[in-house]
Amino acid sequence: MRRLRIVVAMMVGCAAAPAMAAPVTVQVLGPDGRPVVGAVVTLSVPGTAPPPVRGPYAVAQRDIQFSPRLVIVPVGATVTFPNLDKVRHHVYSFSKSKKFELKLFGRDDSRSVTFDKPGAVALGCNIHDTMNGIVFVTASPYTAVTGADGRVRMNVNGRSATASVWHPTIRAANNTLSQGVSIGEAGLSTTLQLRR
Repeated sequence: MRRLRIVVAMMVGCAAAPAMAAPVTVQVLGPDGRPVVGAVVTLSVPGTAPPPVRGPYAVAQRDIQFSPRLVIVPVGATVTFPNLDKVRHHVYSFSKSKKFELKLFGRDDSRSVTFDKPGAVALGCNIHDTMNGIVFVTASPYTAVTGADGRVRMNVNGRSATASVWHPTIRAANNTLSQGVSIGEAGLSTTLQLRR
C-alpha cells in the first residue's frame, strides 16, 4: 500500500493573525521521484464556503474519447455530455458519489447530469470500452490538477488545511491520500510524494 509523505520545502510564520490569502504550491511526486501529471490536489480549509456553481461544464465525446478526460466541477454542477462523433455513445458511471446512465445518443445530441456529492466519478461508454474519463466533484474552492511538472499553484485563505491528492494509480480508499498542513503568512511550498 502506498503512503503519502509530505516534505515541507518552505513554510513561514504561523502566527494567529487573521487569515489572508497566501500563495501555496504543491508538487506531487511518484514513488520514483518523478512528477505525477493529472493528480487532483485539494486543500480543505475549515470554515471555507464551497465554490460557487458556474459553468457551463461539458465533457464531449470526440474521436471516441471523452474530452476533456478529466474535469473539475463544484458540488451541484450540471455537466453536459455532447456527442460530436458520427457514432452513438452510452455514457455511464458506477461510482459511489454518482451513479448514472445516459442511454444511446447520437451525433449532435447531448445529455446532462447534476453532480451532488464530492468525489471522483469514473466515466465509461457501454459501446466503446476504451473510453474513460473522470468528473472530479469538489466541495473546496482550492482544487486543481497537476501539470507536466506535477505542480499546482493557488492562493489559499487559511492557516491550516487538509491536503488531499487523488490519482487513479493511488492504492488507497477512493484513490486518495490526505495529510494536514500548516500555511504560513508568506505561504507554503510542499511536496507530496507517493510511497509504495
